Amino acid sequence: MLSLLSNLGGDMEIKYKKSNSALSVYIYGELDECTASRAKIMLDKLLNDNLNSSKVIFDLSGLTFMDSTGIGLLIGRYKKLKQFNIPLYLSGASVATEKVIELAGLYGIMPKY
Repeated sequence: MLSLLSNLGGDMEIKYKKSNSALSVYIYGELDECTASRAKIMLDKLLNDNLNSSKVIFDLSGLTFMDSTGIGLLIGRYKKLKQFNIPLYLSGASVATEKVIELAGLYGIMPKY
């Protein structure tokens, strides 16, 4: 069962599920300049509360749009988790989102799950 972390208003929602020691985070809607600052606050709180996770998976299958601000947000969460030796994986990216991820080279540090 998914728990709602936050409906960030407008075009974004974040849900999560903890199973065994993995934390799965589901991002819905648009991850852009308008939503990234609120998403950062919510994701940082969620990650801080789950630093005992063996891995974190960002499921992007519900993401309809992501710009460079979203890329920056993902990199920031990767750096935060790396301090605790927790790997971050990306899954379910749409064709359009995957192009942005590949152009930014994110799969080199955040593998597909």
